[in-house]
Amino acid sequence: MNYYQEITLLPDSTIPLDFLWQRVYQQIHIALVENKSETGHSEVAVAFPEYGSVGFRLGKKIRLIANTEAMLAQLNVNHWLARLSDYVHVKSILTVPENAIPVSYVRQHVKGKKRTELDIQKKAQFLSIKSGQPAEVCLHVLRKNQVNEFSRLPFIWMESQQSKSKYEGAIHRPFPLFIRCISAGKAQLCGFNCYGLSQQVGRDVELATVPHF
Repeated sequence: MNYYQEITLLPDSTIPLDFLWQRVYQQIHIALVENKSETGHSEVAVAFPEYGSVGFRLGKKIRLIANTEAMLAQLNVNHWLARLSDYVHVKSILTVPENAIPVSYVRQHVKGKKRTELDIQKKAQFLSIKSGQPAEVCLHVLRKNQVNEFSRLPFIWMESQQSKSKYEGAIHRPFPLFIRCISAGKAQLCGFNCYGLSQQVGRDVELATVPHF
């Protein structure tokens, strides 16, 4: 992917960074839905150059990435962020530098506390029957060894525009969109969803990448 447009978030004392991310990324999601291809994919991806920052782990910058300058011009992100113009700085479209390295950003599904606890209890019952140990003992061991490797992943509260259009009239609650960064050995051009993230279509299919620099 050869072109990018960088957006810097400008929080202040009235609008904290996490809330601003929610507003900005929601507008970008709407823009990508409105400009999606006939197959339902996005030709514009997103990248997070400050991913892993201290504090809010996405940092304060987001980049829109595309194969051509025309794709970013057509998206016209300034239009979608017009109401937030005091809180964002949008740079001009630029060429991706040659020293960029490929990475993939994917949506990571993370179980909530209630779902995790229910799964642990079911597993404890199964282990109790199999081992002959009391269920309470098995439950204690499972809880002690429980490690959620995704608990520190950055996330943004979102509402799905595609679900809204598909299930009109239904109640749509915000959900946490967890974002995981994966290193890649080589650049790969595949599909992106309408959150601008690499589309996961199967274990054996390589993920689409975006340049990181």
